[in-house]
Amino acid sequence: MKEELKIKLGEEFKPAPQFKKLYYIYFVLAVIFGILVWYIPILLFTPFEVKFGFSIPILAVLIFIVYWISKYYDSMVYKLTKDEIVWRRGVWFKNTGIVPYNRITNIDIGQGPISRMLGIASLKIQTAGYSGSSGGFGGVAEIKIEGVKQFEELRELIMEFVRGKKPIAVETYGEESINLKILNELVKIRKLLEKSSEKRMKYT
Repeated sequence: MKEELKIKLGEEFKPAPQFKKLYYIYFVLAVIFGILVWYIPILLFTPFEVKFGFSIPILAVLIFIVYWISKYYDSMVYKLTKDEIVWRRGVWFKNTGIVPYNRITNIDIGQGPISRMLGIASLKIQTAGYSGSSGGFGGVAEIKIEGVKQFEELRELIMEFVRGKKPIAVETYGEESINLKILNELVKIRKLLEKSSEKRMKYT
């Protein structure tokens, strides 16, 4: 039995706590394979001054990254309204964006092996003909809703809104078709008036 989706329309929600854990796991793996492989020989075979000179900046960077992960997670906010998805994130530079449902063309689920173990995934929302904050066009991944625990249920909820909206391209095409028909009718009326005027001139 599926758990009821806890995300409510018009209410802000955050990634699951497991998403912060995912970042910490990535951080630990990066330290093991990106730093320790060359830092351990320095600790074992170099003088104290060299060890100290390397250790202080490395420790400062690691502390900064741990601090940043926590702050970045706290800054991530999403909200579903009846017309659009609103997102906000950023520690020092705040980024905010809006994606209307009637611009969404597809929603993909992204889930790596660690995310799968943690039971979370990301929704990659693609749009057509909409630049948003990324400046891209035509099928770009406009936003990611990251660290979602009930990702399939959330995807279905968003797609329900998408299916309930008439695509902008269709609306534009319809408006253009109507305008074209009106223009054609006006041209026909003008021609009829000109012919009528010419006939009257012949008999006068």
